[in-house]
Amino acid sequence: MSELLKNLEWRYATKQMDASRPAEQEKIDRILEATRLTATSSGLQPYEVIVVKNADIKEQIKPHAWNQSQITDCSHLLVFAAWDNYTEERINMMFDLVNEERGFVNEGWENYRQMVLGLYPKRDAEVNYQHAARQAYIGLGTALIAAAEEKVDCTPMEGFVPEEVDTILGLTERGLRSVILLPIGYRADAGDWLVDLKKVRRSKENFITEVN
Repeated sequence: MSELLKNLEWRYATKQMDASRPAEQEKIDRILEATRLTATSSGLQPYEVIVVKNADIKEQIKPHAWNQSQITDCSHLLVFAAWDNYTEERINMMFDLVNEERGFVNEGWENYRQMVLGLYPKRDAEVNYQHAARQAYIGLGTALIAAAEEKVDCTPMEGFVPEEVDTILGLTERGLRSVILLPIGYRADAGDWLVDLKKVRRSKENFITEVN
């Protein structure tokens, strides 16, 4: 754990990436696997991660992300895209997958399925999307930690136009909406104003409240 804390101290939102130094694919694979294994509400995994390596596609996305250089200088651009709605088909897909993988049907699990089916599909689509988007942020947190463990740099970005990214990547047709971007690569040797500045966070006393 002490090594993890050191790695989290090391990481920062990289402002300038070295376009000539791509992140190793095996490191990206481990980051993605950590993200896949992370927690989601009811185990539904209501989002996907699109990994953009294509330089032309990154160039198309860049002007819709405040022309931030990390979009094109990173080696892998992760796009966290949430389900646009909870449907009976999507819910049943995940519950059926659990039954298939575990090799048995549990009565309590099936009762829970019916409860979810009775609630989620009846809600407004925007309410469901916002819930799914919050699950994507859980995955983002895991990806940030995993990247720190792999000693590769990344920058979570909300500063982009989701509708434009959705169009470029064809997400709307797949029932997905982009939530947040995560360029991954290596920090540049020069040109990043943030790299040498002290990491600043609120003190433990001003951040954590214990209720005993």
